[in-house]
Amino acid sequence: MSVKILGISCYYHDSAATLLIDGEIITAVQEERFTRIKHDDSFPVEAIKFILQKSNLKLNDIDHIVFYEKPFLKFERLLETYLSFAPFGFKSFAKSMPLWIKEKLFMKKMIIDTLKSIDNNFENKEKLFFSEHHLSHAASAFYPSNFRNAIVLTADGVGEWATTTVAHGKGNTITMLKEIHFPHSLGLLYSAFTYYTGFKVNSGEYKVMGLAPYGKPIYKDLILQNLIDLKDDGSFRLNMSYFNFTTGLTMTNKKFEDLFGQPVRKKENELLAQFHMDIASSIQAVTEDVVLRLTKNIAKEYNIKNLCMAGGVALNCVANGKVLKNNTFENIWVQPAAGDAGGSLGAALAYWHQELKHKRKINSKDSMSGSYLGPRFENLIVEKELISLKANFKKYSEDELIKITANELSKEKTVGWFQGRMEFGPRALGARSILADPRSEKIQKELNLKIKFRESFRPFAPSILSEEVSDWFDINNPSPYMLLVADVKKNIQIPMTSEQEKLFGIEKLNIKRSDIPAVTHVDYSARVQTVHQETNPRYYKLIKKFKEITGCPVLVNTSFNIRGEPIVCSVSDAFKCMLGTNLDILVIEDFIMYRDEQSKNLRKSYQSEFELD
Repeated sequence: MSVKILGISCYYHDSAATLLIDGEIITAVQEERFTRIKHDDSFPVEAIKFILQKSNLKLNDIDHIVFYEKPFLKFERLLETYLSFAPFGFKSFAKSMPLWIKEKLFMKKMIIDTLKSIDNNFENKEKLFFSEHHLSHAASAFYPSNFRNAIVLTADGVGEWATTTVAHGKGNTITMLKEIHFPHSLGLLYSAFTYYTGFKVNSGEYKVMGLAPYGKPIYKDLILQNLIDLKDDGSFRLNMSYFNFTTGLTMTNKKFEDLFGQPVRKKENELLAQFHMDIASSIQAVTEDVVLRLTKNIAKEYNIKNLCMAGGVALNCVANGKVLKNNTFENIWVQPAAGDAGGSLGAALAYWHQELKHKRKINSKDSMSGSYLGPRFENLIVEKELISLKANFKKYSEDELIKITANELSKEKTVGWFQGRMEFGPRALGARSILADPRSEKIQKELNLKIKFRESFRPFAPSILSEEVSDWFDINNPSPYMLLVADVKKNIQIPMTSEQEKLFGIEKLNIKRSDIPAVTHVDYSARVQTVHQETNPRYYKLIKKFKEITGCPVLVNTSFNIRGEPIVCSVSDAFKCMLGTNLDILVIEDFIMYRDEQSKNLRKSYQSEFELD
């Protein structure tokens, strides 16, 4: 009889649920995709309902339910932190403690009660277990990888106590080797600068990463001299006199502001200046320095050729690219849902292998199925939904659909591409994507301002046929999950003139820097996604057809959503997004529809539906 394990992560950010059957990853999905609340931290009720419905299961059919962290240890950390800093932090203490005492301290009962609200017939029978936060992260990276033996580096904000861990994965076991504990956290340091530059913590960190190339790291030494004591081996301690996250309701304090000479940027009310770009560049440089020192040291100390990475810091694809380029490890694999969502997967896998002692089945590539682990919709369901939405659409054969879409893309049309199972994790990987022609000089600005309704500086990723990647980018490794940054090849770069070199910040944005300007960042880098025929055959065929037409095996790929909106999940989500933006064409499974051919009565204001992130 098969063993079914449900993994759950929630109550911090990016809630998710995962189903394993006999150790195989069947479904993994984030709560935000159903609730339409970005980074939703609530219990993943809708995600669990979907998993059960898709697999035709009841909760009583589940053998083990595993939560991704241990609430008592987290409570211990909070309490000890408040006691250590007393009497400072009373306001924060008074705000959080009642919630912990009332609810989170009794997490087991709360989880069981919520599960019963999903299925009235659910019987606990001691099915519920708790993993440790960083073990869940490490398990999410090591077990799906194709490595039998690997070092696992996890770095994030904080779990229970750990903020950075080094583990050894071998066979079906993971052994923790080293830890750095709260409040000393690389993730929280980066989040402090996210807050300082006016972006939302636990959401806007990737904006800081995207802003960094527009600046210069002129404050790097200031950060290293005052904020973080970084050792040669990558270990570090923060100077807590500059931070407020242990005792207050903000990330930084007045001393932090005085150090850099400017107050916290007031989100939307204050324009981004060169100062903010230089700050972003500086903290990005420090982060890369920490990660490089850590990886160099652990490679030397343990002499293991494979590296797995997880935790929110592992989503810093620029730092990952530097690790790869450094050749410290022969092979690197990063969990595509490296943040807390992936904790649901890791908790389930840790229980299957560590507690139940099952051997690993190692795939030649990895066991994530391209991270296409969420909902999909058959043609009959799509057609029925489109009719109910009063959409004007036409059905095509696959060959016709590929040919039409590729031709439209070559004419600089923007396409909403909705195919197969939805991606698990923050990156759109060609299942719920907006696509465009990378050769276009206007596409980056058009996508940002007219479709995504977001900041003009935000970069876009290239999707490229896997076998062609080394011809266009300075990388030889597969990068299916868009978690590695590499330079555009010199032969397709367009060097800047002496006048252009003198430009600052956003002024650089409109300069054509390569033959694929829409995906080439101002520093000539790109966040690469290699597309593989075996994991996403239709997307692969589309890019191949686009190459036949244009000679270019690359497409612009960005997530199918607007600013503040989770990636579209349903047919209705996608159709509404097209109508509420300037997206030209929508392709859902075998159906194509044009925005200009839809009734104008269906168009509604879309931006106001989502809170800006």
